[in-house]
Amino acid sequence: MESGYSKVGLRLILSPLGSNVVIRTACCSVGFVLPVYSTFKAIETKDQDEQQKWLIYWAAYGSFSVAELFTDKFLYWCPLYYHMKFAFLVWLQLPSVDGARVLYMNHLRPFLRRHQSRLDQFVNFFYGEMVKFVSNHESEIQFARTLITKLLLSANHVVQEILHPGQRQVNGPSIEGPPEQVETSESESEDEE
Repeated sequence: MESGYSKVGLRLILSPLGSNVVIRTACCSVGFVLPVYSTFKAIETKDQDEQQKWLIYWAAYGSFSVAELFTDKFLYWCPLYYHMKFAFLVWLQLPSVDGARVLYMNHLRPFLRRHQSRLDQFVNFFYGEMVKFVSNHESEIQFARTLITKLLLSANHVVQEILHPGQRQVNGPSIEGPPEQVETSESESEDEE
């Protein structure tokens, strides 16, 4: 039965007439979701070889994403564009070909080494400008942060009220009235004396 599902899944992904939603979801899963989890596992198990493998993958994926910013505008109309992207992302990760390492060692690493000094200057300049921007706009950033926090808390209260109408929030801010007075009978009062 399992092979039947696999065949259906492959037909959906590889069918040129298939929905772009399916193949785009597959691209996101293969290119991003699975590598994030694999990176997490490599970090948690402290496996140096796996960590290096996933660092190389992210370097290759990042450079692909930058290139895609420019090529996407020209190639998105191609009926097999997302299929080619899916195949490329699978190639990057396949253990038998180790495409990310091939791309990194043959293209990305030589390029970065050749331009390392200029890239270091650019990165230092960029970080310096970011620090200046943040320090010059600290009050605005704090205001935006406070506003976003309040909006998220309000949205959370609205969602909770929709999901659980009439229930009081235990951990959220609430307005409480005076504590309720418990009436006692005269015999209880006399027993206490």
